[in-house]
Amino acid sequence: MKDTVEHIFFDLDHTLWDFERNSALAFDKIFRTRNLDVELGDFLEIYVPVNLKFWRMFRENRITKKELRYIRLKVTFDRMGVHFNDLLIKEIANDYLTYLPTFNHLFKETSTILSYLNVTYKLHIITNGFANVQEGKLVNSGIDHYFNVVVNSETAGVKKPNPFIFQLAMKRAGATPERSLMVGDSLEADVLGALNAGMHALYYNPKGEEVPSHILQINNLLEMKNLL
Repeated sequence: MKDTVEHIFFDLDHTLWDFERNSALAFDKIFRTRNLDVELGDFLEIYVPVNLKFWRMFRENRITKKELRYIRLKVTFDRMGVHFNDLLIKEIANDYLTYLPTFNHLFKETSTILSYLNVTYKLHIITNGFANVQEGKLVNSGIDHYFNVVVNSETAGVKKPNPFIFQLAMKRAGATPERSLMVGDSLEADVLGALNAGMHALYYNPKGEEVPSHILQINNLLEMKNLL
């Protein structure tokens, strides 16, 4: 792979940027600022799997961005037995997208591996996140300068694993599939999506989940040094 790859495309959330930690901090700020009687730990225990469920539906175009922002909170509060009116839930949803990119925690290996790879490879981002939020994350966490091309699903018009978003990113980067590697934490969206677009793919699998033997994987970002 070292002699083949020229362009490396990264997913952002859960791969480089510590989404769960930053998300928890954003909700903590919302609950404290609005003086809401919501215990953060209880909220997150329900919200995290609920959010994953509805993000999958959003990725599959079964719900809209507007519906996603509302329903993941509505379902969580309902399951907690917390009764907020729709206006407040929508305000919390807006607060969340405002506060989320202001927290800048990266995985501890992120800056080290980006600095290492940036010497030899051209680095890019392909993300399913909302455009303005993802831009804020990159800038506020201080890693935006590493990336030549940033493609998000909102401006691309399709979401990973649709091959078009990978093809669009490669076109903008001046890359070919055989010289391109996608790195991400989603087996379906990042890895299989990239493979279907003809790219190389590397599964970032910190939890050590079982995957088919033909899938190239790492458990720590620094393991990329052994491959590239």
